[in-house]
Amino acid sequence: MKIKFLLIVLVFGFATKSIAQKFENLAPTPPMGWNSWNSFECEGVNETVIKEMADAMVEKGLRAAGYEYIVIDDCWQIGRDDNGYIIVDKDKFPSGIKSLADYVHSKGLKFGIYSDAGTKTCAGRPGSKGFEMQDAETYAKWGVDYLKYDWCFTEGQEAIASYTLMRDALYKAGRPIVFSLCEWGENKPWEWGKEVGHLWRTTLDIDMNGRYDGNIWGNLIGWSDLVDMQVGLEKYAGPGHWNDPDMLAVGNNDMPENEARAHFSMWSMLAAPLMAGNDLRTMNATDQHILTHKGLLEVNQDVLGKQGFKIVDLGNFEIWQKPLSNGDVAICFFNRDIATKTYEVDWTKINIKDFSAEDVYQIKDLWADKMMGNTGEKIAIEVPSRDVIVYRLSK
Repeated sequence: MKIKFLLIVLVFGFATKSIAQKFENLAPTPPMGWNSWNSFECEGVNETVIKEMADAMVEKGLRAAGYEYIVIDDCWQIGRDDNGYIIVDKDKFPSGIKSLADYVHSKGLKFGIYSDAGTKTCAGRPGSKGFEMQDAETYAKWGVDYLKYDWCFTEGQEAIASYTLMRDALYKAGRPIVFSLCEWGENKPWEWGKEVGHLWRTTLDIDMNGRYDGNIWGNLIGWSDLVDMQVGLEKYAGPGHWNDPDMLAVGNNDMPENEARAHFSMWSMLAAPLMAGNDLRTMNATDQHILTHKGLLEVNQDVLGKQGFKIVDLGNFEIWQKPLSNGDVAICFFNRDIATKTYEVDWTKINIKDFSAEDVYQIKDLWADKMMGNTGEKIAIEVPSRDVIVYRLSK
């Protein structure tokens, strides 16, 4: 009897292990795409908007630059049927989600959707608690490629168990889906998220105003405050598992060009997922240039998969480093002050990791798109107010 029981346990254990995992090789570099929430929230999202965003992603050159996911955030769902399967809001999405996913795929893009680990979504729509398998099966049937999974209305729930439950349901449903854990960093998902999802939020939501107020950008959780919250988390990120400081605010609420450039640069240095949230249809040329900047995207998408880290902190002036493949290094001079910062760069004294004074690196200013000599000489720089200079160093 004991032998029989042991065999049952072993068989069950192997069977459980066979489905208890996430899909691998789906996010070797940080995911890039667009999410509906920042511009349209609940009231404005609908089928027409999503189709037009997919069209604009192609027409404005974002797809060519590497953006691939079109993600519907909250407010696409309205109830459940007698078998627990989710019901689509037909007023907003009259053709259904499967048809919309097919349209997005026809544009050479991938399709994402949203749910919540709790009983309700953050907007009060039906959450996935107790219906994980039905939802995973539905997403697979619809052709979903990406799931953002929120953390509202989860009173009494344990984060690791809740997210693992959906991870296993997705795997059992059989369609490879990038799993984005929107847990807000409350339960330190960087310590356990690698085995559960492909990216995890490390913070609460970004402030969409993104405007300068005193010595802090933004008045809710400004994007530069989110940068501070990433310090020390670099060891947890890498290919297939990324720290996520939330979506981009570039192009929202008239964010000034200098702040947009600095914001995008720091997300690139942090190897953060790049999920745009502006209205791509009406995007101006400046924001388009920032979001599709080849040099910064190459830093963000570098296959080495290293998150950048701070190497110098002078209060309102910081220097950040991001190791790149082929021995290259990205260096970002980040001026958080309201005044221009003049700084003499002595490459041998700014604590660049794995940097040898015997090695001479060529310097390229990425935003200016020009070569700046080499690291054998000191250089004087001026970093404008609330802006950055980003160099790529190559041996």
